[in-house]
Amino acid sequence: MNYSSLYCKDMSDRDFKNAIAVFWQRHRRMPVYSELMKITGFRSKNAVFKLIDRLVESGYLSKDAKGHLSPGDPLYGTKMLGLVEAGFPSPAEEELLDVISFDEYLTPNKENSYILKVKGDSMIDAGIMDGDMIVVEKRSQYKPGQIVVAIVDGEYTLKYLRKKDTSFYLEPANKNFQPIYPENTLSIEAVLTGVVRKY
Repeated sequence: MNYSSLYCKDMSDRDFKNAIAVFWQRHRRMPVYSELMKITGFRSKNAVFKLIDRLVESGYLSKDAKGHLSPGDPLYGTKMLGLVEAGFPSPAEEELLDVISFDEYLTPNKENSYILKVKGDSMIDAGIMDGDMIVVEKRSQYKPGQIVVAIVDGEYTLKYLRKKDTSFYLEPANKNFQPIYPENTLSIEAVLTGVVRKY
């Protein structure tokens, strides 16, 4: 394979990550060091070693005791090829912009994030449908206007957090449902950070 037609010299770390990701997507294996030299345009293995060490430290790659490389979590991502027009049609252009790991994209703060499955249609006007998977994150503070997972009078629900005067209440995103004013207790468990729907 002619790597010079795919990759250029003087690559940044991001370019190098993309080049490795393209190689991984095509071959489902990591390149050996001689292939890495062709990919980067480096003439010495030492330069490749230094670049690899940086990517290992960042978690993008893994390296065993024998120096064999394996992909880190980000490499299991999906290619991001460009933009698609949701308004008027436009000419399609395919360009590798990046490789995205949805795990990293949706849960950058993994320790405080978790996934829930939505039941019901009280948030459909916010684009959240019955059966959707939502990503939520625990935080120290929550603001009115955010979509939150709340415990109101002992029951869990997903709603907009609203405030009137000094009191908080919950508002659905469906005109067929009424706002919820707590009779006794209201506590916020997490804030919505992502919605996943599979067709």
